[in-house]
Amino acid sequence: MKTLKVIPDNCVGCLNCIYACLSAKQKESVNAQSMIRICDSYGHRLTSPLYCRHCKDPDCLHVCPATAISRDPITGAVIIDGSRCIGCKMCILNCPYGSIVYDMKGKKSKKCNLCNGKPSCVEHCIAGALNYEEE
Repeated sequence: MKTLKVIPDNCVGCLNCIYACLSAKQKESVNAQSMIRICDSYGHRLTSPLYCRHCKDPDCLHVCPATAISRDPITGAVIIDGSRCIGCKMCILNCPYGSIVYDMKGKKSKKCNLCNGKPSCVEHCIAGALNYEEE
């Protein structure tokens, strides 16, 4: 199964991954927001993308009372079904990576869906910090 991986030392903090994600999400929803962020440790040369790890045994999936979270059998992505999400935020509270966001307008949780198996963030990473590869 393929997954998104990061090489923090390669990240140059260019923000291309954020812009690529936002652009991809705008095609899906009017309430688009990037599902990837950059951690920037000021005073130190350290930048790193923060993203959903699509965990093998995801806490978010287990705590969802609406069973709105599942794994896509084709891409392996852990996804949220917006039509089933009740907006309780339990997934947000239980994500150890802080990778699930709350859409205030839609009153639902959102997260990375790996762009249906073609992550835009990886495609636009100029430094090779993001990769989509076999585990």
